[in-house]
Amino acid sequence: MEQVPTDRLENFPVTFFAVVMGMLGLTLATHAAETAFGTGGVISMIVLAVSVAIMAAVAMLYTAKVFRHRPAVVEEWSHPVKVAFFPTISISTLLLAVAILPYSIGAAHVLWIVGTIAQGILTLSVIANWIGHRTFQQMHLGPAWFIPAVGNVIVPVAGAMLGYQEISWLFFSAGLMFWIILLTLVMNRLIFHDPLPARLLPTLVILIAPPAVAFIAYFRMTGEIDAFSRILLNSGYVFAAVVATQARKFSGLPFALSWWALSFPVAALTIASFLYAGQTSSPAHEFVAGFLLAALVAIVAMLLVRTARAIASRRICLPE
Repeated sequence: MEQVPTDRLENFPVTFFAVVMGMLGLTLATHAAETAFGTGGVISMIVLAVSVAIMAAVAMLYTAKVFRHRPAVVEEWSHPVKVAFFPTISISTLLLAVAILPYSIGAAHVLWIVGTIAQGILTLSVIANWIGHRTFQQMHLGPAWFIPAVGNVIVPVAGAMLGYQEISWLFFSAGLMFWIILLTLVMNRLIFHDPLPARLLPTLVILIAPPAVAFIAYFRMTGEIDAFSRILLNSGYVFAAVVATQARKFSGLPFALSWWALSFPVAALTIASFLYAGQTSSPAHEFVAGFLLAALVAIVAMLLVRTARAIASRRICLPE
């Protein structure tokens, strides 16, 4: 790999792990489609290999930043928006555990344990940072603050299948509780205060992720589709419709890594739709899942191209 100049490494953002989340989300959505249509697992394995390579590269570069530019990492941790992206590291590890589970239970087990411990530590640390940091203002609040909550409800997706029922319920409860609290705060900010800055507008799509992931996690823990699970899934559809009403505002916006916020929430709703369709034999939900998968593939392809162009033209990893 080409060595990254020191100044660019110093500005290598933790938000790059959102790219990893998006790619692993595509991996899981592709696997869900292959399972639904009985087409084998070749494509999802290829996407998984690409995702692992990207994750390794991002992790290596950010680790180098931690050792060589610690003050820059501390600055990110103190930032009111960027701090919410630190759990993308543990979330990526948990998603990798889910993706690898069909191929290696042992590797998935290790990754899940590491990811769960990291998720617990990062969630508590971020919340402590929010509570104790008195310079945060209403304008700093945004959909990105959902990320720690989303990470907690991802824990049960593999945890329940690995036999960790009580730990899964613990993290699910924490994630659901903070999702409701943060949803109230974020909707208040979006309705009664200044609009989101243009570069953060794509993070609106994160509104879709918590209920969609919670539906998947709830089913993994209970093994059934009941009234509460239907509320979760349909909440995901409602937020998708709300985000769609704002889609025209995305056109013309300059590319930033925050655009990767489009990927994982759509992947989560795609997987949830395939899961519901498979359990209820619903043609309508299977159609919705197929539509969402096509949209997800287009979104990730666009994001990969624009990210590659931004890296090539050195418009990423710059001082803000």
